[in-house]
Amino acid sequence: MSTIITERPDERTAAPPRESKGRRHIRLLHYNWLGGTAGWLWLVVVIVPIYWIVITSFKQQATYYATNPLAPPPDPTLENYRAVIEADFVNYFINSVIVAVGAVAPAVVFSFMAAFAIVRGVHSRFLRWVNGLFLMGLAIPLQATVIPVYLIIIRLHMYDTLGAIILPSIAFALPLSVLVLANFIRDVPKELFESMRMDGANTWTVLWRLAFPLTRPAVVTVTIYNALHIWNGFLLPLILTQSPSQRTLPLALWSFQGEHGVNVPAVLASVVLTTLPIVILYTVGRRQLLSGLTAGFGK
Repeated sequence: MSTIITERPDERTAAPPRESKGRRHIRLLHYNWLGGTAGWLWLVVVIVPIYWIVITSFKQQATYYATNPLAPPPDPTLENYRAVIEADFVNYFINSVIVAVGAVAPAVVFSFMAAFAIVRGVHSRFLRWVNGLFLMGLAIPLQATVIPVYLIIIRLHMYDTLGAIILPSIAFALPLSVLVLANFIRDVPKELFESMRMDGANTWTVLWRLAFPLTRPAVVTVTIYNALHIWNGFLLPLILTQSPSQRTLPLALWSFQGEHGVNVPAVLASVVLTTLPIVILYTVGRRQLLSGLTAGFGK
């Protein structure tokens, strides 16, 4: 005789009690007030100087000292920007573009190939030594190598040229670029490289057809970072150039400030024009820059 046991509704497995609306509301209102306050204070610290620079660049020199520094200009003018552009600003801008492109492109290509060789190449004592050499480059500041770099540029007869800025910029961009790209290539599964080699692909095909597309966020990251760093470079142009025709924007900004030390609105107009390309570049590639710097150190 078989007995059929029916499960009563009250004997079923009880579902976990739902969280009451009042408790959920309290949890949602549990903010980090200390962190939020610190964030807003830091935003004010950053925004106020930028606001002052922008509004002052549109003020007239005659009324600058008689008005409130944080008040908008009563009669905005573009005369300061016209004075900066007429002071050979276009030539300085072209020099900065040449230095940035001429240094970033080779640095990214060389660092990408070096990172691929270190991570996926034949593990040898030489590659380990090269990797340690790149890591050692992160610990050497630029200021400590000014005199040796200056002497090397003099021996190469490249002083007072844009090439004198480009070559050291490439060298100082390699260590961090190799570190970031090596971490990205290390995250790519090793089986993908082995499968392409079994299909008959050589090293160059694996490098550019597999490693490069999969590590494109890292390539964009190091490109933007190095471009920003080289664009803002001041020490190398100051030490390795002399003539006004070879000046880059940061050095030209310093010279313009010396020539027009009293004309504060004109000096700040040159600051706005100098930083405008950097702001545009960061706005376009900020997502790739932040995601690349964080994902590259995921392990």
